Amino acid sequence: MPLMDYFTSKKENPIILGISLTHQLMRKYFNTVLLAALAVACSPKEQDASIDYTTLSDAERLEVAKEIAHETIIVDGHVDLPYRMKVGGFTLQREVLDVSVRTPDGNFDFPRAKEGGLDAPFMSIYIPAGLQQTPGSSKALADSLILMTERLAETFPDQFAMAYSPSDVETNFTAGKVSLPMGMENGSALEDDINNVAYFQERGIRYITLTHGKANLIGDSSYDTVRLYNGLSEYGEKVVAEMNRVGIMVDLSHVSDDTFKDALAITKVPVIASHSSVRKFTPDFERNMSDELIQAMAKNGGVMMINFGGTFIDSAYAAGSGKAREHLVNYMAENNMSRGDSAFKAYASEYMAANNPFPTVQRVADHIDHVKNLVGIDYVGLGSDFDGVGDSLPTGLKDVSMYPNLIAELLKRGYSREEIEKICYKNVFRVWQAVEDYAVSQKG
Repeated sequence: MPLMDYFTSKKENPIILGISLTHQLMRKYFNTVLLAALAVACSPKEQDASIDYTTLSDAERLEVAKEIAHETIIVDGHVDLPYRMKVGGFTLQREVLDVSVRTPDGNFDFPRAKEGGLDAPFMSIYIPAGLQQTPGSSKALADSLILMTERLAETFPDQFAMAYSPSDVETNFTAGKVSLPMGMENGSALEDDINNVAYFQERGIRYITLTHGKANLIGDSSYDTVRLYNGLSEYGEKVVAEMNRVGIMVDLSHVSDDTFKDALAITKVPVIASHSSVRKFTPDFERNMSDELIQAMAKNGGVMMINFGGTFIDSAYAAGSGKAREHLVNYMAENNMSRGDSAFKAYASEYMAANNPFPTVQRVADHIDHVKNLVGIDYVGLGSDFDGVGDSLPTGLKDVSMYPNLIAELLKRGYSREEIEKICYKNVFRVWQAVEDYAVSQKG
């Protein structure tokens, strides 16, 4: 507003208003100079200790969160890009899905990763449980997805780079590249050959999720009503020990509670849950972790990486989602439609928004709060499951550009910058390095 308009719009004496306005401007200038001086004189940790982020406005806090996201390494324990590329037609001979540029669908691409500050998404080498019935097919798919991920880095070397250790991630971060560490989702790709553990370590796999949707040769799954071993099999016990020996993190997402406990009893190093949430918020959903398991993992020194999927973080959404899906299936049948029809997509989007509201970023923060309050800040991280949980993602965390929204919510709840750094990467780096160090010690 021009100065004269400001005066004429007020009933007060313009001279007094002018003095007041000058005083406000001088105070704002003084505060700006003071903050600049503090920034020069203080280290980031000292600055953080001197700022109460809870007193900032939401807009101010989001700006701080964006700065933290871009200045701090962010590791995400589970992003299903490789399988999305496979479904999208990305092969070793041609590219159909180009994630070096902004894509119209999915949750991940390079531009959005840079916007959100994502630096090291673990590429999920996902092996569907159904392949277990055909010997050799699980390993073949794993090899294919690994090659596909490597090709992504080779095709776009200015944007992406492979990463096999925390130091690789740090090097790539300095160069402005998005790292592509790899984790295998479903140990069925090991087939029945223990030598494949070392083989996949050499191929770049840095964690293996022991099971997926069904029990396999290694152990029982949380999703499977059939319990073949009531935990790990004898072969599974050997697999865990061999993973320790060669330097692959043991991932306990997807496993049954008994398999979880058996693995903790055997492992010599900390473990991870690459994409699991808190069972307190989803009672009777064994795929998530109970307080007992969270405490056991913390005692082991491991890290639980929170899944963002709506059904993982909110039982009300999970229940509503099932009812909504049933309605939409009936609607398709009654109107002779298919899922691909634009009219059905429009109706489904509107219906879901009205009848099964998505959880929000605050709910994800609730899960982080719970782990922190239960066992401490050193045992929690991020494992979004982006590109793996469909359209169930919460409002404010729909894709990889939105990590600052979660950081802002944590700042609002009183988390310090140091605590946020632990959540973003330091906790999982600690486990990753411990696993590598143990493997090196075994070679001596």
